[in-house]
Amino acid sequence: MASLNLAKKTADNFDCLTLGEVMLRLDPGLERTRRTDNFKVWEGGGEYNVVQGLSSSYNHSTGVITALVDNEVGQLIASLIRRSGVDTRWIQWREFDGIGHTARNGLYFMERGFGERGAKAVMDRGHTAIAQLRAEDIDWRALFANAKPRWFHVGGVMAGLSEHSPAVVAAAMQAAREVGAVVSYDLNYRDSLWRERGGRAAAASCDAQLLPLVDVLFGIDKLTQSVNSLDVEVFSASLKVMQQRFPNLKQIVSTMRIVHDASHNDWSGLCLVDGKITQGKVHLKLPILDRVGGGDAFAAGYIHAMLTGQSPQQAIDLAVSHGALVMSTTGDNSAVAKEEIYAYAQGADASAIR
Repeated sequence: MASLNLAKKTADNFDCLTLGEVMLRLDPGLERTRRTDNFKVWEGGGEYNVVQGLSSSYNHSTGVITALVDNEVGQLIASLIRRSGVDTRWIQWREFDGIGHTARNGLYFMERGFGERGAKAVMDRGHTAIAQLRAEDIDWRALFANAKPRWFHVGGVMAGLSEHSPAVVAAAMQAAREVGAVVSYDLNYRDSLWRERGGRAAAASCDAQLLPLVDVLFGIDKLTQSVNSLDVEVFSASLKVMQQRFPNLKQIVSTMRIVHDASHNDWSGLCLVDGKITQGKVHLKLPILDRVGGGDAFAAGYIHAMLTGQSPQQAIDLAVSHGALVMSTTGDNSAVAKEEIYAYAQGADASAIR
């Protein structure tokens, strides 16, 4: 396991690109989806949320590779992406057939949990434009040669969209590696994507085929034993098992979470770099307003630290703090400022800023 060899920042390269589905999230606020008469909308997606955080919180230059149907909903999603400062030039636009028979834009309805009632999502993402993307639809070498990203991030959500998606992810990873980008992958598992295609075992098999192309891994396949506390020894052992299975991995990073109820989680994180385990700040019974996007913000904080040459301890502290703060706000993605993240990582409390 070795340190990263990051390209230097120049005027014409991107800090980070990602590949993944960007959906429209419909949020009923304090109501249940089944009884609301009003929704607020955000854009969101497991991979996209990472570059959104890098752009909006840290002002990194980022872009998203995705596919959308060219109708009013697709244009709304693109507008929301641009609002966060993420470059949209690599959106693959698909013609709208009038009813969404050939391709659709993904939607999901997400109600926040509270106390003993967990958060609940209803996905409406079948036959979407990005799920139908094929590896040969994009000239990956030309795309990455043009963008020259320092970092490329993707994950298990994108890989699980369809039977064709793993090949799309692999093609993008290979092209990213050819231009010297660091490649990161998040093991995000979505049961709704894999339920009819072999479940968790099929997802793990897919991940195993892609991980030889990865430098930095977010997540662990499974803990070596069940836990009811943030037991650093158990989490550390699981990271080391992943490193033994995939010795090409240069860094392995994972959140640590124990759910007491929907409103309170124990929260931390750790990383394995150069054979050493480093743990971030521990938050016991962290109050949760909206859990969605916490892990993506965690990844954004870590990647930001790596892009700016910070130590593993600084990186994991920023990752934990960014994730914690994002879970204190509504929506999938980051609405917190760099100064807030750094201050919280350094021990600032919740006193009012006047």
